[in-house]
Amino acid sequence: MKAFAGKRVLMLIENNPFRPDPRVRQEATALIAAGYQVSVICPADTKWVWKEKVDGVWVFSYPAPPLGNGFIGYLWEFGYSLVATFLLSLLVAINPGFDVIHAANPPDTAVFIAAFYKLFGKYFIFDHHDLVPEMYGERFKSPDNKLVSRILIWMEKISCRLADHVIATNNSYKTMEMERDGVPEERITIVRNGPNLKRLYLVDPDDSLRKKGKTIIGFVGVMARQDGVDYLLRALHQLAYQLNRNDFYCVIVGSGSTLQELKNLVTQLNLDEKVWFTGYIPHADMLRYLSTADICIDPDPSNSFNDRCTMIKMMEYMAMGKPIVAFDLPEHRVTANGAALYARSNDELDFARQIALLMDNPEQRKEMGCIGRERIEKELAWHHQSVHLINAYETLLSRVRK
Repeated sequence: MKAFAGKRVLMLIENNPFRPDPRVRQEATALIAAGYQVSVICPADTKWVWKEKVDGVWVFSYPAPPLGNGFIGYLWEFGYSLVATFLLSLLVAINPGFDVIHAANPPDTAVFIAAFYKLFGKYFIFDHHDLVPEMYGERFKSPDNKLVSRILIWMEKISCRLADHVIATNNSYKTMEMERDGVPEERITIVRNGPNLKRLYLVDPDDSLRKKGKTIIGFVGVMARQDGVDYLLRALHQLAYQLNRNDFYCVIVGSGSTLQELKNLVTQLNLDEKVWFTGYIPHADMLRYLSTADICIDPDPSNSFNDRCTMIKMMEYMAMGKPIVAFDLPEHRVTANGAALYARSNDELDFARQIALLMDNPEQRKEMGCIGRERIEKELAWHHQSVHLINAYETLLSRVRK
């Protein structure tokens, strides 16, 4: 039993319900396994149950707000969520209680709740999932965004500075927290988004998908403005019509705010016979389609946000032993190393060329898949990362106890 077993943790998340948020769910269950008591406040899933126990975690939820669209929409969404979270936190403070607030972004508004409870001796861990100023800037490119960007940077700074400890997802985030936000290095711990190998493994391929093309190309992930699925579709157009390769079929698993735009783009690019959007599907179906794929794709383009991000889909591909094609982003190379081929940043034709190269080299695909799987097993899987999480808690609680 750990020295601080029995300490009570309240985790706050705004942009996801608890069940479909893999990072928060893995963090919560790792803390439970280490002897901590964990509660979570979050928006409700499709069915609202205000209090339930999931994997040993008490989950308190509120009806999810409509998704924001534009600055005013986001202001309403985040304001509503902040008030709902605070009201629920008052109930949790009474029973079962908490000693530590662990707040994950986006957004960075939970700092106001943390600041209130710090007045009563509670500790604050800021789990820095996303660089919100850069993410907002990429979603809403406008010269009028300078004021919003300053506000978002200010909120990030006070979140990092008020936190008793900061959790970063990679070294790029740690560097930003030190240089932009002024956090001492000893108050930062890197906990990467490691995949859970109990949930990612090869299964029998899908026969109907296998028949769609000689080479099956796979993508799994969210489809928002910064995720680059439009780059993937334009690269597939280059593959078919510039490189004259028609022996492929692409399955795109997931959904998001740009899904309909992407479907329209498929038609414009004359790719309707080459691309299938599955939407959200059960986990078992996702495993079957990924197991069928010969090549997996991470089309996130180079920009001020993506260049510093670790993409969980890339590690999921590696866990499945799949070779990857991606743009040449700094954190991509840190994650995948030799498990990926890297196209010139945002160059769709070069992206298509890298896909074609792997289409013609099954032995290289196999070798790259083995490299990726080995990196996950030996270094990047969640059971390695959870050790850093528990160490961060013990570091904090040891420091404040002195």
